[in-house]
Amino acid sequence: MRIGFDAKRIFHNSTGLGNYGRDVVRILNSRNDISHFFLFNTKKSNRENAVPMDKATIVYPKGWLWKKIPSLWRLLGQWKQINENNLDLYHGLSGEIPYSFKKNRVPRVVTIHDLIFLSHPHYYNLWDRIIYKLKFRYACRISDHIIAISEQTKREIIKYFKIDPNKISVVYQGCHALFKTAADLEKRLEVKTKYNLPESYVLYVGTLQDRKNALNLIKAIHGTQQHLVLVGKEKKYAQKLYAYVKQHQLQSQVTFIKDANLEQLVAIYQDATVFCYPSFCEGFGIPIIEALYSKVPVITTKDGCFPEAAGPNSIYIDPNDPVDIRNQIEKLFDDPEERAKIAAKGYDYVLRFSDDKVAQNLMEVYQKVL
Repeated sequence: MRIGFDAKRIFHNSTGLGNYGRDVVRILNSRNDISHFFLFNTKKSNRENAVPMDKATIVYPKGWLWKKIPSLWRLLGQWKQINENNLDLYHGLSGEIPYSFKKNRVPRVVTIHDLIFLSHPHYYNLWDRIIYKLKFRYACRISDHIIAISEQTKREIIKYFKIDPNKISVVYQGCHALFKTAADLEKRLEVKTKYNLPESYVLYVGTLQDRKNALNLIKAIHGTQQHLVLVGKEKKYAQKLYAYVKQHQLQSQVTFIKDANLEQLVAIYQDATVFCYPSFCEGFGIPIIEALYSKVPVITTKDGCFPEAAGPNSIYIDPNDPVDIRNQIEKLFDDPEERAKIAAKGYDYVLRFSDDKVAQNLMEVYQKVL
């Protein structure tokens, strides 16, 4: 099988959609029934060794116009090169399929991660909402099959785009293999020393932006003895967090980390006491999976996709209520046995998101389309 991937995010996004694309290629690379990958990339990047390349070819724009405006090539110009490479299937990994002005023989699959721009439009400006809606709706209608990364996303695709449920398969994501192995003790000590981390702490991992709701988590630990570690890229919203920390003199109780690499992040997870993810909305919530593999008890939002990721034994809270969040954190800190029990059951649950299971589910979709 010769598969083409929309690979822009693989080579140009360090988190989120980039991680998803890199994991898909990594997981499928060992499959004997896939002979070659064609990774359609808009331009050169320093991540070209981010995926196994033993049976992969990176495809760049051809022609003066497409090289000059690679974003236009991604939208309109890929089909000629898709046909030239005799693909069995093309997979849009991030909600997009190139526009085609005539019927094309190559089967198409698209992954839809979330429709938050429709379900929670206040987090997006008007122009972005219009563009995303046009791109995603087109991709859903033109594709032979749709992969939703959660049942929540599947319900939203049906609701907003009126797509036949039989055309949609839920294929959950996994996470990087490093989260599935114990970090070296020396490495953990090195990371703890570098970031001056205490013996126990509450951990949050994710971009610091409105919808992920880190402010209510800071409010929850205000007035407790617990230390909070926030790991993630900072958006404008982070200014609110710094302001609250300064106003309430929590500088010694809250640690911000924005430069951790993957190995350091693994160590930070594995040394955490509790992982808390009070996000208002997600497509799935990969940090939850990373925490479960790290054998850390999880506290997260009670509605939406979060129970799908966190399983029946995690702790669920109202993300709008810092008191509820605080109470659940304190309960776990006060009960080491309960923490250990929740972490063990969470680890058993997360094994359903193994690489083998993800690969099997992806191949079932591909074979169904072919």
